[in-house]
Amino acid sequence: MCEVLGPSTAAWDRSVELPLYAEHGEPHAWLIDPVLRTLEVCALDGGRRYTLPTVARENAKLRVPPFDAIELDLAGLWVA
Repeated sequence: MCEVLGPSTAAWDRSVELPLYAEHGEPHAWLIDPVLRTLEVCALDGGRRYTLPTVARENAKLRVPPFDAIELDLAGLWVA
């Protein structure tokens, strides 16, 4: 699941939608915030809750599940 956060929906996405995805067993959740230029990557902890997210900012390059076979370059996400 990948969710792009908007200024008017970020609180709802985090407090309502994210727990629902976890409750239904979605193994990974990515939250992209184009204003803060962050990517938060969450994974189920074995139950029905997500672990604390891995947070990447700005122009980070990283490999994260479930697409860890490729390197993601966050610089390509943000409008210049």
